[in-house]
Order: sequence, then C-alpha cells, then structure tokens
Amino acid sequence: MITLSGISKTFRVAKRGKGAGAAFKSLFHREYRHIQALDDISFSIGRGEIVGYIGPNGAGKSTTIKVMSGILVPDGGDCRALDMCPWKDRREYVRHIGVVFGQRTQVWWDVPIIDSFELLRDIYKVPRAQYKRTLDLLVDTIGLSEFLHTPPRQVSLGQRMRAEIAAALLHGPELLFLDEPTIGLDAVSKLSVRQFIKDINAQTKLTVLLTTHDQNDIEALTDRIILIGKGKLLHDGSLDAIRQHFETYRTLTVTFAPHAAPVPLHGAELISWSTERAVYRLDTAATTVSAAIGELGQSLRLLDMTSASPPVEEIIAGLYREHGI
Repeated sequence: MITLSGISKTFRVAKRGKGAGAAFKSLFHREYRHIQALDDISFSIGRGEIVGYIGPNGAGKSTTIKVMSGILVPDGGDCRALDMCPWKDRREYVRHIGVVFGQRTQVWWDVPIIDSFELLRDIYKVPRAQYKRTLDLLVDTIGLSEFLHTPPRQVSLGQRMRAEIAAALLHGPELLFLDEPTIGLDAVSKLSVRQFIKDINAQTKLTVLLTTHDQNDIEALTDRIILIGKGKLLHDGSLDAIRQHFETYRTLTVTFAPHAAPVPLHGAELISWSTERAVYRLDTAATTVSAAIGELGQSLRLLDMTSASPPVEEIIAGLYREHGI
C-alpha cells in the first residue's frame, strides 16, 4: 500500500537576535541554521492497517505525512504509495487519498457544510450515484444530519472535525492520513470520531495513518505503533509487544469482609487500605495476579477483585524514556 525508503528532509531556518539592531542587521546579512526534520525514515504499511505514528512535538510526524501526501518533496529517499510517487504523480495520486489536519480546514467557513461537500464532489469528479451512496453512509455513521446544512462557523469543534473527516472520505480514498484529528475535542466527540474511524476501516478496508498526542486514540484505534524522535525512526511494533515490554506492574483492587489490620502481600506495595477494601501495586517480575489472590485468600474473605494494567500514557512515556526523547 505505502512504502518509505530512506526519506530525509532538511529545513533551512533564518536566525535572528533580539532587538531592532539585530532586525536591521538581518536585512543585509542573514544567518541560517539547518534542521534535520527527517533522517533516513523507512517503513511500510499494508492495506487495511490502522497505524499510530507517534512522537513528541517537533519529531517529524507532520513532515512525514506531508511527504506521503505529496505536499513536500524530500531531499532524499523514495516513497511509493498505491504504485505512485506522491509528489511526481500528485494529480492522480490525490484522487485516491484523504488528508485531515486537525488545525486546518477543507470545508468553507461561511457556507453550509453540504455545499462544501458538493463542491468537493465536483473537484474530484465523483459520479453522482457514488457520491450519494458515500454521503448517506457518512451521515449515518458519523451523525452529520443535524448540522449538514449549517456553516462550519456555527457548529461546535467536534461537529466540524466530523465534517472534516467526512470531507476527506467523500471521494472514496484508499488511504487516509489523520494528523491530530481529535485535537481540542470533548470526550463525547472523541468517542464518536474514534468509532467512526473504526467502522469505516471495518467496512471499506481503508488504510489509516494516525498521528496524535492523545494516547487513548492510540489504544482505541491502533494495533501497531511507529515511534519517531528527532527525525529518526526509533520503534516499529505492536502495541501488545510494547505493553509486555513496559508493563512492569499491575494494580490489584480487592474488597473483602471487614478486616481491621492491613495484610502484607509478597511482591506488592500496599497503596491504600480500609476495613473492607485494599489496593495493591503488584511487581509483575516478582508475583502474578493469581498468586497474589491466593495469598490474600489465606487471610481475608474475598468478595470481589479487579486487576488493571498501567495506563497507556505510562507505557508510551516508558517508550520515550528508553529512546531518550
């Protein structure tokens, strides 16, 4: 579906000191520094995958998406997507992709959203019957009907983002790039957008590359993570494998018949204790959940218990720390 081989991109940025004097000097003698945005980036994504492309601010995520969507031409390397080169075959290539940048819009601000959709239909030369089928699917799946005839400036941010994603899918792309699609959304809108992406992927085998700082997006949508930092590819693997590597503890919460004295537990730290409820932090290298429950059962009459993994934010933070970013 899409393959990057040795992609590199460097930007030249002007340097200027503080004050009016420095500004005047820069008119006659400007100094520059070079920023290596991408350094030998290589990976492949297969049809129907939803891949999380993550990293800190300035890592090179958006630059990679702009290269893959044909907006930027790299300094070196090659990219093949849908058997085309994004920047050489741009006119034909963009007919088969959709791109959503969370802080940019592709629906016109002052006209009803449906009018923007009609204009996009004309731009992409989508047959009327195909357009109607796709629009009906999008309206039903993402819930556009209540604001379809309203200008974007009069709807909420969550509604506008749903319209943006729908606009990127009207022409039936095979490949979708999502750059921070849930930025600034409330919890309900985030859940709606995530479910919509999962439904469309399941129905059409749409390939999705997702960049986000919301780790819940990663957990809800992706099975594979590609980590980039300082322009370099640092990790490419499944979320389950990352969990196994960084999941060094589990939280065990137990409720029991009244018992006054705290009960110590081998290989675990007692986080909180009351006469009927306790929370332990289990060291997975020293004990297991089943062993801990068995040990507690010797001292307590257990009524209920739950075991939880560390939040995905902690796991991703551990991945960042391992790579020094």
